[in-house]
Amino acid sequence: MTTPTHYYLPREIAGIESLLDLALDLRWSWNHAADELWGQIDPELWDLTNNPWVVLQTASRTKLKALAADRTFREQVEDHVRTQRQYLEAPTWFQQAHARSPLTCAAYFSMEFMLSEALPIYSGGLGNVAGDQLKAASDLGVPVVGVGLLYQQGYFRQVIDADSAQQALHSYNDPMQLPITPVRDSDGEWVRLKVQLPGYTLWLRAWQVQVGRVKLYLLDSNDPANPPFHQGVTSELYGGGPELRLMQELVLGIGGWRLLHTLGIRPEVCHLNEGHAAFAVLERARSL
Repeated sequence: MTTPTHYYLPREIAGIESLLDLALDLRWSWNHAADELWGQIDPELWDLTNNPWVVLQTASRTKLKALAADRTFREQVEDHVRTQRQYLEAPTWFQQAHARSPLTCAAYFSMEFMLSEALPIYSGGLGNVAGDQLKAASDLGVPVVGVGLLYQQGYFRQVIDADSAQQALHSYNDPMQLPITPVRDSDGEWVRLKVQLPGYTLWLRAWQVQVGRVKLYLLDSNDPANPPFHQGVTSELYGGGPELRLMQELVLGIGGWRLLHTLGIRPEVCHLNEGHAAFAVLERARSL
């Protein structure tokens, strides 16, 4: 399976592909060596968002050409690319400490992952644990793949109105502004799958997030093949009533396991971050 970058960026500019690779690897969320690099592209936007992908997409062609002509900037990019390559190719703790381990893949299912504010698909402690464990797995070289949901609105922000009442504000997660890419098969087709829910069939689209050595796969129901109401199954993290929560858990567990099967990933271990992904156990048993 391949996932080519699909965004409209000026690829003819020297070094742009290297910047793309750096921006789409969320290792920058816990390794801040390249912060200065992104700040040179757009200091104000970088300070406001801490999102290299947004900074890179927002930059004008003139700005990118000027930076590409700057020898110091080019050397900085090359240095970060070299460091990234060394990180990915270096022997890991897991390879050295468990050289004979039969484990090739552990699937980590979670309703939320807190990796960065640039990818707001988390709420609190559960996501914090999940995000940190993916980062640790990357650093240690543990063969882990994450499975979660891509929410159109993600977590909410709390504000106090003029009557001193608490209000919840939801911001829209525009996939074009998130450091994610569609999962595409060898023919370039966007990987999609169907899950049968009570009373209807739901189409799901697959996305991927690069977290150092680890991949995180996300499913979302905002597919044009679904009627509007069903597109909202993955609208909010922990949103709606019990029925919507159940639908989300079915998507995570059943859809998540089917996605791994579609991608040819065969985990020996499934880690369920609390009971939200319990349906993965049933789908795994069904497929045996």
